[in-house]
Amino acid sequence: MTADLLQLTADLVDVPSVSYDERKLTDWIEAELRHVPGLDVHRIGDNVVARTQLDRSHRIILAGHTDTVPPNGNERARIDGDHLYGLGSTDMKSGLAVMLQAARTITEPAVDVTYVFYAREEVAAAESGLRELFDEAPELLRGDLALLGEPTDGTLEAGCQGTMRLRVTFKGVRAHPARPWMGRNAIHRMAGLLGALASYESREPVIEGCRYREALLAVSVEGGIAGNVVPDRAELFINHRFAPDRTIADAEAHLRTFVAPWTDEDDTVEVVDAAPAAAPGLSHPLLIGLVDRNKLEVRAKLGWTDVARFAEHGIPASNFGPGDAEIAHTAGEMVTRDQLDRVWAAVSGLLIDGCD
Repeated sequence: MTADLLQLTADLVDVPSVSYDERKLTDWIEAELRHVPGLDVHRIGDNVVARTQLDRSHRIILAGHTDTVPPNGNERARIDGDHLYGLGSTDMKSGLAVMLQAARTITEPAVDVTYVFYAREEVAAAESGLRELFDEAPELLRGDLALLGEPTDGTLEAGCQGTMRLRVTFKGVRAHPARPWMGRNAIHRMAGLLGALASYESREPVIEGCRYREALLAVSVEGGIAGNVVPDRAELFINHRFAPDRTIADAEAHLRTFVAPWTDEDDTVEVVDAAPAAAPGLSHPLLIGLVDRNKLEVRAKLGWTDVARFAEHGIPASNFGPGDAEIAHTAGEMVTRDQLDRVWAAVSGLLIDGCD
């Protein structure tokens, strides 16, 4: 089975699917799924949803994105023993291979299953194919539990932290650099806030046994007019990763309180974008069974993933897939047979055994 999965992952890697150019891979996946008896298959844009309709007491959603980042000399798959190298092998065509194999081979699962293959995850959240599905056909995404095949190396990464970007615009007064006292340097005014960010102490709340770690840091600075002008405007962009016990409103209030001592009434503070966090949701019996049967390590997801979209719609969601996230998007991206084997055993077991 895992030999087939390694080759299936290689086949998926060999179909290019950089963001906004997923159609060829979507066509291929759709054709494969339409050959499976008993699957109700829907195509919406470059997204495919396939569902069993067995009237089981629970429905599990297995979801994964089809797009990759641009290639870095690793366009084609290369198998070397038990290792598969290639663009998207980790993030996340190995996860797609597990989903596709389950759809093709587990035709009488103990639970109903919804397979969601969606486009444009690696770009702006507004472009997400999953968002498109929730907007246009939310009835196709109803379920009791969602698992995203993001690379976790076979560890269950529960929920996710939220993310927010804030733009702080400092105002100043222009002057000649030979007489800087005649003006007010907007870039220099950032110093206090930058120092506060550098010494920020992360909050580490424990939620359902998972320890999250928040982050607050400067990610971009823009300012300056010319080499002979004291700048009268400068912008500082701040990224905040916040734990699931905060809402977006809570996170914004925290940020505004944090920056307030370093800004004046003429300055502006605005939220550029934000995405909510997702609670771990570890109390669901299906998730308990998955963890207990496979003795899975469970940890908090510190980054943001699409589990938050499911959580927004009341569906507990976690990240669980083959591959190591630390090498995703690198030229040496790869996945191993063992990683595929462990995730396949757990996912197939969940579908076959359900809550038992």
